[in-house]
Amino acid sequence: MSLLVVGLSHRSAPVSVLERAALAPDARGKLLQDTVSAEPASEAAVLSTCNRIELYADVDKFHAGVAELSTLLARHGGAGLEELTPHLYVHYEDRAVHHLFSVACGLDSMVVGEGQILGQIKDALAVAQEQHTAGRLLNDLFQQALRVGKRAHSETGIDKAGQSLVTFGLEQLAGGPDVEAWAHGKRALVIGAGSMSSLAATTLVRAGVGELAVANRTLERAERLTGILTEPGGPGAANGLRARAVAMDAVGAELPLADIVVSCTGATGLVLGAEAVAAARAGRTDGTALLDLAMPRDIDAAVHRIEGAHLVDIESLADASADAPMAADVDKVRGLVSEEVAAFGAAQRAAHITPTVVALRTMAADVVAGEIARLDGRLPDLDDKQRAEITQTVRRVVDKLLHAPTVRVKQLASEPGGAGYADALRELFDLDPETVAAVSRADTRADRHDAARERA
Repeated sequence: MSLLVVGLSHRSAPVSVLERAALAPDARGKLLQDTVSAEPASEAAVLSTCNRIELYADVDKFHAGVAELSTLLARHGGAGLEELTPHLYVHYEDRAVHHLFSVACGLDSMVVGEGQILGQIKDALAVAQEQHTAGRLLNDLFQQALRVGKRAHSETGIDKAGQSLVTFGLEQLAGGPDVEAWAHGKRALVIGAGSMSSLAATTLVRAGVGELAVANRTLERAERLTGILTEPGGPGAANGLRARAVAMDAVGAELPLADIVVSCTGATGLVLGAEAVAAARAGRTDGTALLDLAMPRDIDAAVHRIEGAHLVDIESLADASADAPMAADVDKVRGLVSEEVAAFGAAQRAAHITPTVVALRTMAADVVAGEIARLDGRLPDLDDKQRAEITQTVRRVVDKLLHAPTVRVKQLASEPGGAGYADALRELFDLDPETVAAVSRADTRADRHDAARERA
């Protein structure tokens, strides 16, 4: 089996295609189940964010895997396969590992170095674990990607190479990096209460907005967010922030009051139409700044044409980020990623041979047990002490004979091109393939049990 990723992102596809290809939150589980039900794949995970949709799988056939994963992405998204195909990228084995580690470090983000992607990778792994589609390979891969991303942020200055998408978007609206001076005292409306919207609300509060309304389909989530922001010790407590939670049907009434509007929901259609924004602008002489971080978009692109309305969305952010300077620390992160990819590959190759080594030692133990039983039949007068000493001696001889070759074969297997050593070991010792497979299945069940225990 081998790792395969098929996907598209802001680097490979225009925003219009990404919008149509976007996955609804409840579609991810069905996509994962359909992927592992397909013949080429045994494991699956999907990384779906505002600017990327990637399907990871452990497959036994490359070409069939690419065809199947591409078809599934089209089927579960809103774009047809013919439309998606020119924008899809494919990474295989070590290149797939390199890609995910680069994504985790923020090297492939719209704003280089942003850290929010780590939370999205964690969510992708959690969904795959909940759906029972993440086995040993994808559990190891995504957990290592999280560690690599954290290492990049702690050991390098990658954070200085860019800001979060929220901060970058607010800087575009503010016309420069001084978001605090621009936002101070303004009235803000945040639509949505998910991770991106929560980050936007927190950023605005820390920038000094005087009033904040949070609208969400589930009012309790909006209330929870405003409560966190205004509780003692919260970011809005010191400056006397006035915050309230409102239902989604109150957005029309809140819009005329807002100087800054940030929207990021999971809606499949528009949340704010151009007519609603134009109506809210009636009679106003000051400007309305709107930031749309959703994919598909929440705010009608026609808002660009409304006088006094300044809209920044994913498409304009992509254009702006193309000119953003890259920090020298990016090179350090690239080196770190290459180092981690090599280490991951070595660990996976070594793990690949482990079931064969276990099966070999199990066979050797069975041989020892059989010979001791035969000895008991031929020498029935042995006392317990003599029998125990003979048994221990035979076991020591077998262990010493197997120690050097099994240690060496693990070392050789961890090197590039070492996958064939497991086959050679099975052939030389005539090991039962089903015994080896049974060890692998037992290890996979143990990994899934550990993952479930960690989630609990």
